[in-house]
Amino acid sequence: MLAPPRTVVRREAGLYALEQALQRRGFGHVAGADEAGRGACAGPLVAAAAILPAGKRGEVPGLADSKLLTAAARERVYDEVVARALAWSVMIIPPAEVDARGLHVCNLAAMRRALASLTVRPDYVLTDGFPVDGLGVPGLAVWKGDRVAACVAAASVLAKVTRDRLMVELDGKFPDYGFAVHKGYITDEHSAALTKHGPCAEHRFSYVNVAAASGRGNVPPRARRPVTRPAEPVPSLFDVSVTEPLLLPGAAEGTVGVASGEQPQPSPSVGEDEAMEGETR
Repeated sequence: MLAPPRTVVRREAGLYALEQALQRRGFGHVAGADEAGRGACAGPLVAAAAILPAGKRGEVPGLADSKLLTAAARERVYDEVVARALAWSVMIIPPAEVDARGLHVCNLAAMRRALASLTVRPDYVLTDGFPVDGLGVPGLAVWKGDRVAACVAAASVLAKVTRDRLMVELDGKFPDYGFAVHKGYITDEHSAALTKHGPCAEHRFSYVNVAAASGRGNVPPRARRPVTRPAEPVPSLFDVSVTEPLLLPGAAEGTVGVASGEQPQPSPSVGEDEAMEGETR
C-alpha cells in the first residue's frame, strides 16, 4: 500500500506557505484564529477568525503579526482584510466574564465561537498557540502562528484593532487610567493610576495587581465582582415575625458577546474555568 504524498511547505511562499500547502491537499478554506488582550488587566478579551481567498486576492498588502505593525499600519491592514476575506468574525468577552470563568477557558471559547460564526465553513483551522477542540474540522495549533500563517496574522489584526478601538472608547468613560495609551496592559502609568484611583468596572479583578489595588486581595476572584454588602443575619425558622420568603443573594451571570462583521450580538456564556494565566505584551 502506497503512503500518501508528503505535504511540502514551500519557504518561498513566506507567510502564505502553510495555507497554500493545505490548499494543495484539498483544504480549500483555511481559517485562522487569534486573540488580543490576554495579558491586559483591563478591558475585554477579543478573539477573531478569518478565511482568506486563495491566490493573489488573498495576499494582503502589509500583512504581518499585529504586534509587529504600527497602529496606522494595523488600521490599513484591517481594512484590507475586511475587504478581501471570504469570511471574518470577532468575539468580545467582557472583563467580568474573564473574572467569572477564567482567562484560559474564555480564550479558547472565544476562538471557538469566532470560528463557529464564520459565514463560510472552514475545511481546516489554524490557531495561534493553543489547540481548540470541538470545531468539527481538522485543526492545528501553530506556535507563533501570527508570524507563520497569513490567516492567523489576519485574525490577529482584526482582534487587535477591534480591541484597541474599544479601549479608546473606554478611555472616554474612564479618563483617569490612560486606556487610550496603554490599552489596559500593565505599564508604570497604569499601575500608578490603579494605586491612586483604585480599579474601575473595566478592570479584571481576578488579576493580582487589580485585586491588590482594590484592597481585597485575599478575597476569591468570583467574590470580587460586584461589591456586595454583608449579608444580614438569617432569622430563625421559629421566628414568627418572618412574613416573606428568605432569598439568598446571588451574583448575576455574565455573558459573552459575539460580533460577526461590525455588530456585536449576545451569545451563550462559556463553561467554568479550569485554569488562569496571563502574559504581558
